[in-house]
Amino acid sequence: MANECCSSKNISKTVDNNCCSSSRSSQEANCSSTLEQQSTPSSSLSVEKMTYQVHGMDCGACAVTIEKGLSKLKDIAEVKVNFSTGKMQVAAKSVDALIPIETEIKKLGFSAKPLNQNKNIKTFNIVGMDCSSCAKSIEKHLSTLPSVKSVDVNFSTGKMKIEHSNSVQEIISEVSKIGYKASLSVKNQPAAPKNMFSDNASVILSGVLLSLGFIGSFTGFSPLISSILYAIAMVISGVKPVRSAFYAIKSHSLDMNVLMSAAAIGAAIIGEWFEGATVVWLFAIGNYLQNRSIERTRNSIRNLMDLAPAEAWVKVGTEISKVSVEEVSVGDIIVVKPGEKIPLDGDIVLGESSINQAPITGESIPVDKTIGDTVYAGTINEHGSLDIKVTKLVEDTTISKIIQLVEEAQEKKAPTEAFVDKFASIYTPIVFIVALVMMLLPPLLNFGTWNEWFYKGLELLVVACPCALVISTPVAIVSAIGNAAKNGVLIKGGTFLEKAGAITAVAFDKTGTLTEGKPKVTEIKTFNKSEEELLSIAFTLEEYSTHPIAQSIVNYANEKGIQPKNGHSFKNIVGKGVQATIQEETYYAGNLKLFEDLHIPLDNVIEPVQDIQRKGKSVVIIGSQQGIFGIIAVSDTLRETSASTLNTLKQSGVKQTVMLTGDNEETAKLIASEANVNRYFAELLPEDKVETIKKLQTEGHKVAMVGDGINDAPALATADLGIAMGGAGTDTAMETADIVLMADNLEKLPHTIKLSRKALRIIKQNIWFSIIIKVAALVLIFPGILSLWMAVLSDTGAALIVILNSIRILKFNE
Repeated sequence: MANECCSSKNISKTVDNNCCSSSRSSQEANCSSTLEQQSTPSSSLSVEKMTYQVHGMDCGACAVTIEKGLSKLKDIAEVKVNFSTGKMQVAAKSVDALIPIETEIKKLGFSAKPLNQNKNIKTFNIVGMDCSSCAKSIEKHLSTLPSVKSVDVNFSTGKMKIEHSNSVQEIISEVSKIGYKASLSVKNQPAAPKNMFSDNASVILSGVLLSLGFIGSFTGFSPLISSILYAIAMVISGVKPVRSAFYAIKSHSLDMNVLMSAAAIGAAIIGEWFEGATVVWLFAIGNYLQNRSIERTRNSIRNLMDLAPAEAWVKVGTEISKVSVEEVSVGDIIVVKPGEKIPLDGDIVLGESSINQAPITGESIPVDKTIGDTVYAGTINEHGSLDIKVTKLVEDTTISKIIQLVEEAQEKKAPTEAFVDKFASIYTPIVFIVALVMMLLPPLLNFGTWNEWFYKGLELLVVACPCALVISTPVAIVSAIGNAAKNGVLIKGGTFLEKAGAITAVAFDKTGTLTEGKPKVTEIKTFNKSEEELLSIAFTLEEYSTHPIAQSIVNYANEKGIQPKNGHSFKNIVGKGVQATIQEETYYAGNLKLFEDLHIPLDNVIEPVQDIQRKGKSVVIIGSQQGIFGIIAVSDTLRETSASTLNTLKQSGVKQTVMLTGDNEETAKLIASEANVNRYFAELLPEDKVETIKKLQTEGHKVAMVGDGINDAPALATADLGIAMGGAGTDTAMETADIVLMADNLEKLPHTIKLSRKALRIIKQNIWFSIIIKVAALVLIFPGILSLWMAVLSDTGAALIVILNSIRILKFNE
């Protein structure tokens, strides 16, 4: 049975090994034995294997749940889930049996991404989509081909992922039939130059013909010549939408090309050639402008790909040669000269410099780096030559992961976007049917002429196109995610962007978040042992702990040249301290509560401990059943940016700032006053932090929890929004949290909250504007005020205004 941190809700984030620490080992042992007991597929069978990265597991029992759930699927031979690594291996009797895996995992409350993608799955760049209905039309058309097993087209990123058995050229040809351009996405390949003439020529030529026909009708042209000019203009601008409409209808899709084509052809049938030509021309202009505008938002992420250079200077002995970054291996030494971009992640082995890390962390001030420090691909070496030992391959660098995570984020639909898409999918066919009824029913009932109602029906068809509405959300979200990425913030999807905009309370872990997280030993008091002996015992006890206070004691002992003793049977006592056996006696290091629980006399300890705590310092008590040997005082300092960041958060509308810490009341009170938080909670165990988050939620707050992405995982998972800082230094932080601050400071947090709120305001503006325009157009149809070309202008114009309004987010920088 899962313990407390396996909450009843489906948590869409992975948490680390600190989660459920009290029962983790036994659960993983059970999980491992479960895996070992499962029968392996017979070697005589042909088995397809796939490895997945699973997100959302918060304890070992979750792994067992996934195994049991997926094992029930047809033709699944074996499922192995490793909670520690977050990896899942699935063996199936056929490739088809693997198709429902990701869907079934979602039903269980988790998400999974294939790591060893089927070689037949390829990614294409699609040009020409100007709203999500275009993406659906492409999907539906390609799904009708026997050679296509699966296809997913994402409008926001302009990418298509398709599993097919035919050639790449055939796929490109099929996409072109629908009126779009496809090209195989190749890593590090520069974008193909656009043929501006071919994009503009048809619009310009049909516009000229339309103008000639219109002017000629006032200067002596016969009506026949004007109509011919209008007809030619219609054909030139209308080939693409009509062809796209044909394939959309063929694949049972109802998109804007169908609606506009029907309106233009209908206008020609009733002799309104000028109206028909104007409809097609305005539609073409609208599409062109929309495409250009949307490409700007997509380029906000594509530009990230150009940050890291494609080649590196590799040093072998005394020789230096320039090679492609793909050819560089882990352990190779690369040389980066002053002013150059660093091509790969690595550690400096020779030289020192200031590194401009703005492309990764958003920090405007260069950071001094010397031997042993880590540097990241895409950052800039300001001065001084550096020899760097490569630690990650090109596909594993921090910048590569940022690009991957941001692209994945853009593909995830926010709740508002999903709702709008669902609304549009219902609204469009209903209005289409109403338009057909309007064309037929009133004339049959002798309420007006056929021409009159046919024309009104055509206007309604154009108004039925929900382009501005469906584009109102995704462009704003993509723009916001792009803006955040450029400022050193990873937002994992539209869902989390929306949540960030609704946050009313922010809870901060103290150590390493509000404070530097690098405490130092400031005072030592001994009772019946020498200082050297006390430090040797403390060194032994704390040597294997990763807690910052423990590390400060170890570092201090090392600086003093103290050697640890031979210890064994190390044990972590959650929220209290540690213990180990030294020379067959059990020793302890921890807080007052630990020694109170052990019933060890504290008469001569309490007063000096309280004196130290009143100074805002943390105290580590060292002792055994024989008594207390001494106390070590450790202090941490508040980050320079913490107080100003919290003040800015309050100004931006966050009602409550809260500090959570396991430290004593006096230390917490001092840090809380310096940081200027509204509230603080001290002496908290990991489970207490979860309860504190829940308490804030029951008070009506939408709570964000800010930590380092490694510690306090249960609290991060319980909060409405988990925010990790220092993501550039840890892969775990980038994987676990909903939002990641790449720099190891809080400065970008207010920007993130303000950006999210700005994006939500713009989304609301877009939606209301789109709805008002549609309602106004519908109302104006019946009195005959709205003409067909005005209807088209209202649709394409509204879509363009919505896009331009959304693009403003790209330059938001408050």
